[in-house]
Amino acid sequence: MHLRSATMLGLAAALSLHALPVRSADVVMQNGTIYTVNPDQPWAEALAYTDGVLVYVGDDAGAAAFIEEGTERIDLEGRMVLPGFHDVHTHPLEAGNPAAGTCILEPGIDPERQIDVIIDCAPEQVGTDWVIGWGHFVDDLLDTRRPPVEILDDAVPDRPAIIVEFTSHSMWANSKALEAAGITRDTPDPVGGIIVKDPRTGEPNGLLIDNAGDIVYRLAFAPTDELLDLAYDGLLDMMEEMPSQGITSIADARVYWKLDHHEVWQRAADNDALNVRTVLGLWGYPEQDDSQIERLKALYSNDPQSLLRINQIKIYADGIPTTTTAAMKAPYDYNYGWIPGNRGLNYFDETRMTRYITELEKTGFDFHIHAIGDRGIHEALNAIEAAADTNGLTVDRRHRLTHLELLDEEDIARFAELDVIADFQLAGDWTDPHEYYENTEYVLGERARNPIPIASVWETGAIVTMSSDFDVSTMNPFVSIEHALTRNGEQLPDVGAAIAAYTINGAYTLRQDDITGSLEVGKAADLIVIDQNLFEIASHDIDRTRVLLTLLSGVETWRSPDF
Repeated sequence: MHLRSATMLGLAAALSLHALPVRSADVVMQNGTIYTVNPDQPWAEALAYTDGVLVYVGDDAGAAAFIEEGTERIDLEGRMVLPGFHDVHTHPLEAGNPAAGTCILEPGIDPERQIDVIIDCAPEQVGTDWVIGWGHFVDDLLDTRRPPVEILDDAVPDRPAIIVEFTSHSMWANSKALEAAGITRDTPDPVGGIIVKDPRTGEPNGLLIDNAGDIVYRLAFAPTDELLDLAYDGLLDMMEEMPSQGITSIADARVYWKLDHHEVWQRAADNDALNVRTVLGLWGYPEQDDSQIERLKALYSNDPQSLLRINQIKIYADGIPTTTTAAMKAPYDYNYGWIPGNRGLNYFDETRMTRYITELEKTGFDFHIHAIGDRGIHEALNAIEAAADTNGLTVDRRHRLTHLELLDEEDIARFAELDVIADFQLAGDWTDPHEYYENTEYVLGERARNPIPIASVWETGAIVTMSSDFDVSTMNPFVSIEHALTRNGEQLPDVGAAIAAYTINGAYTLRQDDITGSLEVGKAADLIVIDQNLFEIASHDIDRTRVLLTLLSGVETWRSPDF
């Protein structure tokens, strides 16, 4: 499979379509229910493509003119065709890495009962001298009889160990891990993070919140040939999985360039192993000084003929509500005692965000900003606005805020006003307003009543995308689409809006709406065939949809045995 070559040919053909008439096609698909996401021609029966580029979209009769000897004909038998999905916030390299989850824990279990589980799985660790696990809830560590660090020491006494919390916003470390990171009772909290200390002894208790945990986690992944090979193997597994879900384009939302993760992606591209269009979001390290700006500039690449581009920056404005680290305008109702003033924390504050956006958008970078609390969202919008005031219309910017769980009403209209993309994740059951309130009411009170206001933002005319945040939630886009239509007041108006959020709006976000995201003559044949018509079924049945065929520039990347 040589997708890179197919893409280059497809783009070349697209440039010549209006100059040279196309008289035949490599492939003609007929007898389908094709939803194009093109407002000028929403529906079609047939399409044809040559060299990976669509040369016809219309009715069956018109498609017949493109059939000559050698043309492959596909009878869709009435099945639905859509543009390929764009997952603009996902973590396939991290999620697929076999070194990252040797010990998988069940959340909600007393850590004392996890000791034997960790003892059994620790010898299976690969790629690093550390033991790395995943899966508990932060609340599991808050009421333990003894400090969590002592519990993990019982399981792994002889080498560093760290267990990643379910949301990835806290870590559970043993003594060897704290020692490797140089964390003692005298270590101050890093920017964007909290080292939780025992109130009686002042010693670190093994719970590391947000960036404090991230710093230690990255120590475990100091790059070696073995670790990078494992990351590559895991990435190849993800390349098989994503097309089966109808995904043809992604943004890797957190690429640790100091760990050479961008090089793993480049290796896949060089080996023609990519079967999704990929944009990398380089991680902005909160604890790194601003000299990293020059390094980020040096990594920029935006070749439109490549399946791999590096043209986004990922930064966090804040943390998450359940650890009271999402940046809020008013104090939390409950105080863990970790943060003075109890209004959350910043990885990047407004001043620093403004500096990075102002400088790096001139290089061509778009910013992908994690912002959950109302203060974090407000400050991120302020930073984008300030950068635009400085740089003016000379910059074509497509910045986006992601998560947007607790949006102040005064900021809803600003997404459209500032041309900021609003990216929402709805795949997880916890995003349902009722469950969200149940899970966060104790820290947020009534502010948790209307989370993730996707409909309110959509109604302003802002560009809205949906994404998975895999592997926090399933990568299946049909789950997100269903949830977007069943939110009791904050649902999107119709299935067409939800599809647009996952296709053409995602293509715009990734700066490729001129070549993909809708099914139009001159665009790439990035498309999927599915087993049911989303416009004719009940909303609560959408998550049962199966992908039968996925094409990227006309190249088959997934085919169900049923097709």
